[in-house]
Amino acid sequence: MTSTWTADLIPDSTGKVIIVTGANSGIGFEAAVELARKGATVILGCRPLSRAQEARDRILSKVPEARAEALELDLADLASVRRFAAEFVDGHSRLDVLANNAGIMMVPFGKTTDGFESQFGINHLGHFALTGLLLGRLLETPGSRVVTVSSTAHRMGAMDFDNLMFENGHYSPGRAYGRSKLANLMFTYELQRRFDRASVGSLALAAHPGWSHTNLSRHLDNRRFARLVGPATRRFAQSAAMGALPTLRAATDPEAVGGRYYGPDGFIEQAGHPVVVDSNRASHEEEAARQLWDVSEGLTGVSYGRSLS
Repeated sequence: MTSTWTADLIPDSTGKVIIVTGANSGIGFEAAVELARKGATVILGCRPLSRAQEARDRILSKVPEARAEALELDLADLASVRRFAAEFVDGHSRLDVLANNAGIMMVPFGKTTDGFESQFGINHLGHFALTGLLLGRLLETPGSRVVTVSSTAHRMGAMDFDNLMFENGHYSPGRAYGRSKLANLMFTYELQRRFDRASVGSLALAAHPGWSHTNLSRHLDNRRFARLVGPATRRFAQSAAMGALPTLRAATDPEAVGGRYYGPDGFIEQAGHPVVVDSNRASHEEEAARQLWDVSEGLTGVSYGRSLS
């Protein structure tokens, strides 16, 4: 594998159908542009619908021949996740890539429509439910992939199944964010193990963007730390286009292997071109991952069925 991987290496994707959640800005938008440029039909899942439509129009301004569709998706509302999945399945007979990209970072304590702590609910449970609801299309599509965006912040996360969503207190924005990003990796690795046991050809992969200049950190604007590092972020963070490359490589590299995790190749994985990177020991704990899977099915009401038991 070359270590200098760029968007120019994305294979022709004509005929492929790809969902990108949170495609209205940041790395999601940049990934959608490049996938559309390579001929894929890109489904933009955003909240509200107007943002998805605006993103589609911006993509068309950059790639006039693009095939891009706007659908409303609110990962903080499982009813919206179900509507999105049903609308997609009604309109498409295949799903080549599901890019679970959308997320929030280090927000004050809050709850989703369904009563979940917001970071865990959106970053993990919303995508867990979406993947399960689209599983049929994924398994019907040869070589399909599920790419879930995590973060180096997974290293500061820890699973506590007795206080999973901080219902018993001790909430901090950073702790909750780290837990949600750890959950993303545990889900990815467990999904690949289940793909392997079921002998299906689908792949589960993860990616992280490093230190990229996006609006994901907007919730930090009023924090002292953000005021201190904000100028450094603006000066030194890599572009959203560079931050999108690990996701794009995981989604399209013909040499990709299920269960891999892609991130930048630079100093402490903060910038650079995408390569396979490591995640912490907790992300590979299989018993905890199975417990997370069972809890996630129970909380969302979305079962992956016997095909991936």
